[in-house]
Amino acid sequence: MIIQEDYILVSAPTEAGQAFLRTLVMKEIPFVALTNNRADKQALEEIGVKEILMVDTRDSRPPMIPELPIGKVYLFERSFNLCCRYIHICRSWTGKPIFVITQGNNSRLIYKGLGANYVIHSQGNDLSFLLSENQ
Repeated sequence: MIIQEDYILVSAPTEAGQAFLRTLVMKEIPFVALTNNRADKQALEEIGVKEILMVDTRDSRPPMIPELPIGKVYLFERSFNLCCRYIHICRSWTGKPIFVITQGNNSRLIYKGLGANYVIHSQGNDLSFLLSENQ
């Protein structure tokens, strides 16, 4: 019996998010990157991301469920509105925790109300400690 490992889903439009992706690659943890535009997709491809999931965040219909099994979700906030939309989309894809990493101060309750399990306020770029429980 083959056991399919869940993929970590990461939206990484920030420097901290990019560093997080590099950590996933280095530790050989299966992941898929999430984006909603071609420019970010191209940037992800340029840094070597192999699995990229593009979603249309303007469409009010629920997006199709990804073929890859989605586990934990890490959303690095660049835009409050986009992060809210990603939480809404990703919550339907997984029952595992959703982490929002933000530099803002006023969004904790909104993100949690939308379905995020953890809201982490950080000014730093090294958030590899978030992966310690995956090992």
